[in-house]
Amino acid sequence: MSAISAIALIVVIVFGALAYAQSKAERSAPNSVAATPVTRFSGARVEFRNTAFGADYGKVASVPLDDPMGARSVSPQLCDRLYSTSTLTMCLTTNAGIVTTWTAQQTGSQEQSWSLPGVPSRTRISANSQLVAETSFVTGVSYAAVGFATETIIATATGKSYGNIERFSLLVDGALVTAADRNIWGVTFTDDNRYFYATAASGGSTWLVRGDLVDRTLTSVQKDLECPSLSPDGTRIAFKKNGGTVSTPVWHIAILDLETMAETIVSREHSVDDQVEWLDDSTLLYGHPRPGVVGDSDVWSVPVDGSTAPKVFIEHAWSPSVVRP
Repeated sequence: MSAISAIALIVVIVFGALAYAQSKAERSAPNSVAATPVTRFSGARVEFRNTAFGADYGKVASVPLDDPMGARSVSPQLCDRLYSTSTLTMCLTTNAGIVTTWTAQQTGSQEQSWSLPGVPSRTRISANSQLVAETSFVTGVSYAAVGFATETIIATATGKSYGNIERFSLLVDGALVTAADRNIWGVTFTDDNRYFYATAASGGSTWLVRGDLVDRTLTSVQKDLECPSLSPDGTRIAFKKNGGTVSTPVWHIAILDLETMAETIVSREHSVDDQVEWLDDSTLLYGHPRPGVVGDSDVWSVPVDGSTAPKVFIEHAWSPSVVRP
């Protein structure tokens, strides 16, 4: 075994041991919020990852859409990142141990699972529950990291995989980009089972791209947009825009009007490193870490017109998805 391979193995083992110890400590603490165990959620709701410390830490949870600060229900399923519709849930999970592994699992009306090459990052399901997507890091654990690499898979809910969409043809201003440092992440689906939007990056630049599952292409739409989220009415994209530097990013929430291509900054309240969720056509949701509390976070809301400051929507929560039966 080479020295580099030995060091890499040691890093994996140490990471796994630390992750396992942290996970065990988080789940062994007394529950910090009241929760009702359930096996199946129902009704209009927000599903999310429960980040309240205790036995239910990291499990998929739910609150009523009309009472987000009310009592939560918690399922047995553990997730690092999740997304749900009325019929499917995509769950990206870290399997902590001496050697840590990662898994993508789809549950609900159709079930499938596959292994991930690294730390979970993003996942989405189309509004009609026909397509699923997930992004994980292959190397690095942050978009600010030098030399990070991602893998983004799109598949049908019934199991047909389009593979790693990094292999699609990437066209920027009409020119084919073939550089080895291409990365694609943060998928958001249109409602036609063919097109989607995502972030593409190469050579230190990022673009919003429109993907085509039939032609297997990614075509640039606008520069400097990351982690897109298409509005329910299909007319706007919410995204994060870097107001800082490459080495010290400060992420602002912004809106792109797909007809006029005008960009509007929604919030500069705090740096938001998340793929936002639309609560409805006028309000956005996003996860934000609790300052000074490692492993805990809240879901915040902010109006798309920026008329009021962001506010906490669900305490002790992460990775929200709005589910309407």
